[in-house]
Amino acid sequence: MITKLRLCSSTSYDPYRNLALEERFFNTVKPGECILYLWQNQRTVVIGRNQNARAQCRVDALEKDGGHLARRLSGGGAVFHDLGNLNFTFLVRDKDYDVRRQLSVICAAVKRFGIQAEVSGRNDVLTEGRKFSGNAFHRSGDRRYHHGTLLVDVNTEQMMKYLSPDVSKLQAKGVDSVRARVVNLKTLCPAMTIDRLRAAMSQAFGQVYGSVPEKLLEPEEEALREGKERFASYEWLYGQERDFTLQTETLRFPWGGAQLCLAVDHGKVKDAALYTDAMEPELATYVQKATIGVTCREEPLSRALSAAAKQNPAIERELLDLRELLKGL
Repeated sequence: MITKLRLCSSTSYDPYRNLALEERFFNTVKPGECILYLWQNQRTVVIGRNQNARAQCRVDALEKDGGHLARRLSGGGAVFHDLGNLNFTFLVRDKDYDVRRQLSVICAAVKRFGIQAEVSGRNDVLTEGRKFSGNAFHRSGDRRYHHGTLLVDVNTEQMMKYLSPDVSKLQAKGVDSVRARVVNLKTLCPAMTIDRLRAAMSQAFGQVYGSVPEKLLEPEEEALREGKERFASYEWLYGQERDFTLQTETLRFPWGGAQLCLAVDHGKVKDAALYTDAMEPELATYVQKATIGVTCREEPLSRALSAAAKQNPAIERELLDLRELLKGL
């Protein structure tokens, strides 16, 4: 049962510091506590835990314009952040985790501006059929977080310039472009600003949970140094780019797109990477563990994924679907 609400609004626009602060709150959230963390990044593309950076982002153009590429701990797809975007994270212990309740804070906040919102699927919040908030999730031990974006006045021209989404994903959603699929809240309520939405989020947080949130202070910079350096490191951002012998086509499933890349030595898989925007961040880890050491042919690899599916019922569907990638090996 949640007995204490705590609220922090970051003063930094540095994506690596903001991710490090989010991780810090995640590691220190106490039982019975719910933390709402509000933050902004400046000119940043944030990719999901298991995505191929260069396939999802036009990195050269982004960096030439002084922007940043970041990789988060959660799964899901790539998003663009600028100062027209407000990001949020709800951090709780497992027994108090309630995505619907957390999303109701978002809906209650925008309702204060006359905007009616609805949750679509597992990770989108829409108004008038268009998306203004995408969400992703992370868990470790008995801790969880749920974070996402709130598009207030995002530069959609830059969004289109830097993102290079999978065309099949857009086709599956019946739209022609990222820009056609999203909407800025300021378009619907010209009086909205980031500061006004931040205040509305704080008020809605207290309204939904029935308590007044306490201010949560940021830790000293030294406490964030290691995390900031790790999130900014080349290894974290591009470490999944390795020399692979085989690369499957990218296929789209109901839960997301996926491409399997295999390094083969003497007929056996010696390394594997799954590039995916699936919401489950550990899916790629399970696939790698299941396939390394297996003979690189369809039948034995398919058996390996089937065995992994039996051991991991929470992602059984995803692991079984991935066998489609193996056809023709």
